Amino acid sequence: MQTTFTPEQLTDPQIQRSNDILRNCVHCGFCTATCPTYQVLGDELDSPRGRIYLIKDMLENDRVPDEKVVKHIDRCLSCLACMTTCPSGVHYMHLVDHAREYIEDNYKRPLTDRMLRWVLAQILPYPMRFRVALLGAKIGRPFAWMMPDARLRAMLDMAPKHIPPVSRNDDPQSFAPIAPKKMRVALMTGCAQKALNTDINDATIRLLTRLGAEVVVAEGAGCCGALTHHMGKAKQSQQTAARNIAAWTREMDGAGLDAIVINTSGCGTTVKDYGHMFRNDPLAKDAARVAGIAMDVSEVLMKLDMDKGAPQDMTIAYHAACSLQHGQQIKTYPKDLLKQAGFTVVEPRDSHLCCGSAGTYNLMQPEISKQLKDRKVETLMAKNPDIIAAGNIGCMMQIGSAAGVPVVHTVELLDWATGGPRPPALDRAHSDVPILR
Repeated sequence: MQTTFTPEQLTDPQIQRSNDILRNCVHCGFCTATCPTYQVLGDELDSPRGRIYLIKDMLENDRVPDEKVVKHIDRCLSCLACMTTCPSGVHYMHLVDHAREYIEDNYKRPLTDRMLRWVLAQILPYPMRFRVALLGAKIGRPFAWMMPDARLRAMLDMAPKHIPPVSRNDDPQSFAPIAPKKMRVALMTGCAQKALNTDINDATIRLLTRLGAEVVVAEGAGCCGALTHHMGKAKQSQQTAARNIAAWTREMDGAGLDAIVINTSGCGTTVKDYGHMFRNDPLAKDAARVAGIAMDVSEVLMKLDMDKGAPQDMTIAYHAACSLQHGQQIKTYPKDLLKQAGFTVVEPRDSHLCCGSAGTYNLMQPEISKQLKDRKVETLMAKNPDIIAAGNIGCMMQIGSAAGVPVVHTVELLDWATGGPRPPALDRAHSDVPILR
């Protein structure tokens, strides 16, 4: 694609990066075949190619974003299926992230939009605030029908029936390996996940220590910054990410780390991109170091040589989270591990398509999100599974709200198969898991 940025514009590192990305695009349209919003809406401007044209025009002309541009950029899931499909290597993720930041800085949204986005940015990345909000939503859910805005109804519907108690395993501490020590890792405990489902981190710690990893929960680490980053709130997301970088580099420079383990794939995609996010910042070197050892939990488990398990009389439908299969290009490890543990693993039709969760997307674009959820649940249930497995809390909440079978994190199933407790989700009720200390 030909671009016409001026020399002055290209002195901006953000513009220079977007210019390089735009020039790789050859208008082939392969991306439209795998774009969920294009499939649902059928509008060229709701495809990656259409959005690229809008972004190019906006950035080249220093144009103040208008309602049309914002609408189509907001409708993007950032599922990154287009990047997997693109034969030209167009790094759409960095381009759309730049566009969102530009919109945030140059477009005044309607008051209700600004308020909703502010509330999400001030609540979701903070586990205790989120817990209080979930409790309020749980109380208010019977009155959701009274809400005039579909987004408010979606927020009330998000509240789970059971809000788990705080897990003390998420406190800063170290867990010694049970088997002979093979590595020392830091577990990213996250933010929203700690409020919605504490079983995932508990199972991750048990499984890793059982396989010979010392697991550290670093003092000062928290939200990865993804939620605000994808809203275009660059300053807020970088402040959050900087705290993680400081916490993990202290561990790296102290007793050392072999990996930073992430069991929420949406977070993993962002942490692995810290090097790019901070490339023009004094933290650039440390950010690159952190990104260099960030791993999805499935990558770490492949290194720990989990024993082959006995056959399980259970069929698992594996849902591939977009952030894992497209963002991190991890496609086979979770399935391989589940099969190794003895489970029968099946995949739905169109497994490359998004379930519609996508961070805050299901809250901000509930109509489109519901269409994608219904399609995903239909294809998963068509496989007649006993359980649906996924590696991302957002996908689990989205699919679990409509699926007729339990939705469980992959690591919980692997923990169970190797000697851990039965995942509470299988019994449709939460059961407290003993603290590991």
